[in-house]
Amino acid sequence: MPEPTERYSPLRDIVETVVFAFIIAMLIRVMIIEPFLVNGPSMQPEFHTGERLYLNKAVYHLHPPRRFDVIVFRYPLNPAKDYLKRVIALPGERVAVKGGVVYINGQRLEEDHPMVHQNANFDETTVPPGAIFVLGDNRPNSEDSRIFGFVPLRNVKGKAFIRFWPLSKLSLIK
Repeated sequence: MPEPTERYSPLRDIVETVVFAFIIAMLIRVMIIEPFLVNGPSMQPEFHTGERLYLNKAVYHLHPPRRFDVIVFRYPLNPAKDYLKRVIALPGERVAVKGGVVYINGQRLEEDHPMVHQNANFDETTVPPGAIFVLGDNRPNSEDSRIFGFVPLRNVKGKAFIRFWPLSKLSLIK
């Protein structure tokens, strides 16, 4: 006697497709891309409150953060909060700020991204292994490594790579 064949169920087909799509979307969000909402003035004039960015979470599995990357990281003093800042100094480098000018290993750092300058000082210090030094682009209004210290590399969530909202500002982030 032949075995009965399974009946086709459109509802089951839809449910399986939705569950599969959800699993794939979650894997992408957890491992590759994550949205981020800009909140606060610390990265003005480049980024403003309410703008939305996508983070590339996979890039730092291929190489460590590079100078001037715009990154999102877990705030070292409260890992439940995420911050957006620019990488300025890398492990082993000496960093100082004199009269608002950043120096890396005694050499003036040429920054060509939009910034709000501040005539401030920060004593020279060496970035320890496994950490980076970050600054906001709006130096007078930024809580950054000058305040909370170095960011452990394990706290880095990803590199901001695209601004997708508002649509009028859709752009890749260098």
